[in-house]
Amino acid sequence: GALNENLLESDFFGHTKGAFTGAFSSRKGIFATADGGTVFLDEISNLPLGLQCKLLRVLQEHEIMPVGGKTPLTLDVRVIAATNTALDKMAEAGKFRHDLYFRLNVVTLKIPGLRDRPEDIPLLAQHFANQRSGNQVQSKCLSPQALKVMLNYHWPGNVRELKNAIDHAC
Repeated sequence: GALNENLLESDFFGHTKGAFTGAFSSRKGIFATADGGTVFLDEISNLPLGLQCKLLRVLQEHEIMPVGGKTPLTLDVRVIAATNTALDKMAEAGKFRHDLYFRLNVVTLKIPGLRDRPEDIPLLAQHFANQRSGNQVQSKCLSPQALKVMLNYHWPGNVRELKNAIDHAC
């Protein structure tokens, strides 16, 4: 979601000089830059079907083809993908490739929403408050009344919403 949809392939796999208008020089993509490391793909469910096929090649063949390139590059990259969408249901509906789903679904971690783990709210709130106040020993932003309000709130925006609320309060 943070990348320009028209340039996703170039952002992921790089491009050669002259591959498209504005490609004044060759550039490594995210995967080539991460060679020997890890690529984290947030909201993988938003990946267009055409790019899903190319990502499948990365996972199966361990290689990429830069846009405009003629020779594939071999890579050693671990891919971690996250989504808040049921990919299995998307695959059944034809909106996500089955083969990519099975390649990505090696280890699944299901993390419940913040509303389902209220015991984490005080710890996270204090951590964000300390972060915001320059890591002082104890931030002065949080009162017992504020914590009570936070514990009774539903947190539809999850941890990001909690962090924003603490930033605003501080």
